[in-house]
Amino acid sequence: MSIRDGGESSSAGIVVCQQVSKTFHDFWMRDRARAVTNLSFEIRPREIFGLLGPNGSGKSTTIKMILGLLRPSSGRLAIFGKPPSDVSVKRRIGYLPEESYLYGFLNARETLEYYGKLFEIDRRTRERRIDELLDMLGLGGAQFRPVREYSKGMQRRIGLAQALINDPDLLILDEPTTGLDPIGTRQVKELIIELGRRGKTVLLSSHLLADVEDCVDRLIILYGGQKRAEGTCDELLVTQSRTTIETDTLDDATIAEVDRIVRARTNGSGGLLRVGKPRQSLEQLFLDIVERAKGEQLTTSGATSGGQTASFLRAPEEQGSALIDSLVKAKDEPAPRAAPAAAQALSTPAGSDAPLIDALVTGKAAPATPTAPVTSTTQSPAPTPTPIPRNQGVDASVIGSLLGGHPDGGASGPQSGGQSGPRGGS
Repeated sequence: MSIRDGGESSSAGIVVCQQVSKTFHDFWMRDRARAVTNLSFEIRPREIFGLLGPNGSGKSTTIKMILGLLRPSSGRLAIFGKPPSDVSVKRRIGYLPEESYLYGFLNARETLEYYGKLFEIDRRTRERRIDELLDMLGLGGAQFRPVREYSKGMQRRIGLAQALINDPDLLILDEPTTGLDPIGTRQVKELIIELGRRGKTVLLSSHLLADVEDCVDRLIILYGGQKRAEGTCDELLVTQSRTTIETDTLDDATIAEVDRIVRARTNGSGGLLRVGKPRQSLEQLFLDIVERAKGEQLTTSGATSGGQTASFLRAPEEQGSALIDSLVKAKDEPAPRAAPAAAQALSTPAGSDAPLIDALVTGKAAPATPTAPVTSTTQSPAPTPTPIPRNQGVDASVIGSLLGGHPDGGASGPQSGGQSGPRGGS
């Protein structure tokens, strides 16, 4: 079945874009700006796809057309084999916009509760996912603060949580690391890789090339609304004209010998172009400093580094391993010991208040409840209740009223023919 027919084929891409153009018009329907021109690409199932380009290159416009928020001026666009305007595909999409549009008077938990109800997620599943997402994104300590008090980075974290609350099949992230510190940036990249490992399809749009390079499978680069390059990171980034050799520290004599050998093998046309020591990235230095500070148990009032990936977002094989571990642990644990007979005897049977009421009315002791013999020599037998005299501390009229009689202690019978029933003496 073709995409035009509206059916979803197993071999078709999750998103198929064919010669799509988008032109914005003014009030008089004159062309004002051409945002996208003849754009074609395909996002395959279980793929992390990068949509790169500078500001104003058409990335956000393309995403809005995929979501059905904008209609293409020309060309064909399909998502899950259906038109973007089809409402049935919305449930399978998670979207983080370039700017997080949140209700400032709600806190983080209420925000996720709201979006979970929009997807009609049952209460138990909704609560579990909210707890896991808040812990994963490091917002557990700030979950009851109004969102308007959040920093830009914390708002991006809660925006990412709302995009994941429905466990989407296609996750669209528009500039997800904007406003995040290096810790949050690293965490978002690790989350994207984890989602791809689980089999999710991710569309990542960004102008920060280093963030995309670490996690995408394929990418396209836009400029002026047109596609300028497409391929995998290796196809686009690997330089074929040079070779890099990395070794332990070498002395000058060894380096000179290596250079001599290289020149001899290349007939003098080649040689060592640059010799230096490797340099770690500023991001890695920053993360190392933060880890040392955490080891010293220094506190912070902002978002923390977060916990493990939410269980409903983890790879299936990890969930299976966790299930096996829990079953083995349950098998190794000893069976719970039976409660002692004395503890069972102390439990109160249903209706045990009736003998006590009889004792209060008649002044006699309530019959002792039969109990199982106690084998322990350290426990003393329960004391026998002391009989309560009828005329000491007991108001018979109160007891009679509780039992349905008259305040003076007599039973009330049915009245008929103007005669009252017999009254017993007190």
